[in-house]
Amino acid sequence: MSFESLWADQSAIGRHPETGGYTRGGWTPSEREATHWFLNQCATRNLTVESDGIGNHIAWWNPRGEPVHRPAPRVGGTAQPTYPGGPGARPGDPGSGVGDRGTGVGASGSRVGDPGSGAGASYAVAGGDAGWSGSSASPGGEPAGGPAFRPGVVTGSHLDSVIDGGAFDGPLGVVSALAAVDRLRAEGFEPGVPIGIGAFVEEEGSRFGMPCLGSRIAAGVLPAEKALRLTDRTGVELRQALEEAGIDPAGVGPSPLMQRMGTFVELHVEQGRGLTAPVGVASSIWPHGRYRFTFTGEANHAGTTLMEDRHDPMLTYAMTALAANKQARLAGARATFGRVAVEPNGTNAIPSQVTAWLDARAADTATLESLLAAITRLSTERAERDGTTVEVTAESVSPIVDFPAGLRDRLSDVLGGAPVLPTGAGHDAGVFSAAGIPTAMLFVRNPTGVSHSPAEYAEPDDCLAGVEALAAVLKDLAK
Repeated sequence: MSFESLWADQSAIGRHPETGGYTRGGWTPSEREATHWFLNQCATRNLTVESDGIGNHIAWWNPRGEPVHRPAPRVGGTAQPTYPGGPGARPGDPGSGVGDRGTGVGASGSRVGDPGSGAGASYAVAGGDAGWSGSSASPGGEPAGGPAFRPGVVTGSHLDSVIDGGAFDGPLGVVSALAAVDRLRAEGFEPGVPIGIGAFVEEEGSRFGMPCLGSRIAAGVLPAEKALRLTDRTGVELRQALEEAGIDPAGVGPSPLMQRMGTFVELHVEQGRGLTAPVGVASSIWPHGRYRFTFTGEANHAGTTLMEDRHDPMLTYAMTALAANKQARLAGARATFGRVAVEPNGTNAIPSQVTAWLDARAADTATLESLLAAITRLSTERAERDGTTVEVTAESVSPIVDFPAGLRDRLSDVLGGAPVLPTGAGHDAGVFSAAGIPTAMLFVRNPTGVSHSPAEYAEPDDCLAGVEALAAVLKDLAK
């Protein structure tokens, strides 16, 4: 399929009919549908799909003669993924809505194309979203009971979105990866090392509040016990959400998929106005964090309480939001209060508590820390005047990521001297880079600079240029 066909095929999933925005929170029906679409595309290309305990997927195009990778069963992995065909249905099952009808899957752990599987294609799902770890390695780095499997070049991105977000943030990287592999195959290119297409879960953190949740768990940055206690806005824990999606929480933890990720290249729409060429290369990701501000005061009647007698946390919050804006401008940084919860949230009541979440970013760690300190100081001073209190909790903090200069420059050279620029947006690529995997990013031009909004956009010609650039990079890295 062409890039245009692939893009059109997935673009309706999770799209709001009125705003045109996308809402694909982790493990929600729309995000699951997008994942099923991805698995279906892998099936049509005879790619070998492996997954881990949280639901990250990598689909492999293996070199000719590469041994089939058979993951070892994961202890406790009894739950099976839920596909449209019902509990336990898998890609390729009749009625699953994923893969070719009639291919079927044999006994637990068998692969399509294996003896006894009842199918001739080489497509495989390593346990779908659950039931398998992805691989089991001995201390020497060799999968238990089989030959060593070479690390490969992985590309891809994520399929989830922010609430009412844009079409390009995440899916552009996945669709471009599929199109780039199609292009290389059409050229007759034979990879010297495996090429993988990754789809990583809950990158935006729009449901559980933790950005890059899937990659953080995979890299071992976020402990499983902490991750499983995360709750969404309705109070549902991640553990429950996984179970409802047919995923066994016992499998959540550091991912064996990381063992085969020799190099990672993520293509992404650029999320500012810094790129003037169709395609660019990332130099770094700014340090950034999410901080919860809890303002506590005294609930009272809006009509009878004198203004001078109030202890209104909304006033403290309002001044803090203005202070954050001013301090960020002075520092050349970014500070945004984009989410607020008010209690008791009544029109005729002074609030007892206001909880607000700050997203702060800066070009370096010292500036970020200084920015947060200034906002916290000004907020505390205002709270003292208002007769309220403020408590600041860091929910997630990501340090600066400088992508390896050698890999960055190599990609720029392959692309004829493509421009190099930093980004203030966080990405799975940043998590993998911090975990020690050689990582790079390609950006596709965003003419308006608008992102995390239905107005997010990239020109079709620039998207096609991105596919060509990614194909050239994969060809160079996997030769």
